Amino acid sequence: MFQNKRFLTRGVQAEIPMELQLFLWNCIDNLPEERDYFQVLALKEIDGKQHIHHFSEQPEYSQDYMINLTNPVNQKVYVIDDIDHSTMLLAEEY
Repeated sequence: MFQNKRFLTRGVQAEIPMELQLFLWNCIDNLPEERDYFQVLALKEIDGKQHIHHFSEQPEYSQDYMINLTNPVNQKVYVIDDIDHSTMLLAEEY
């Protein structure tokens, strides 16, 4: 899962810096082998840094990251795998 063609929506391209997009895909790549097709990444600025809360429901998974980013963002991002391709989109685009 998530080892297929990858796409971004216009919202992700406009709102999420490239450096952060790559970090989020890396989070997906480093998931344990059993993976939910629907991944959630909650992005929040905390003390000038980018906080990322990555989670899924089945199987239950939760991981937090704090990285230095020039322009931290406050967004919720979904990554959905539908076997043929994976799409990263803003929650509001779902």
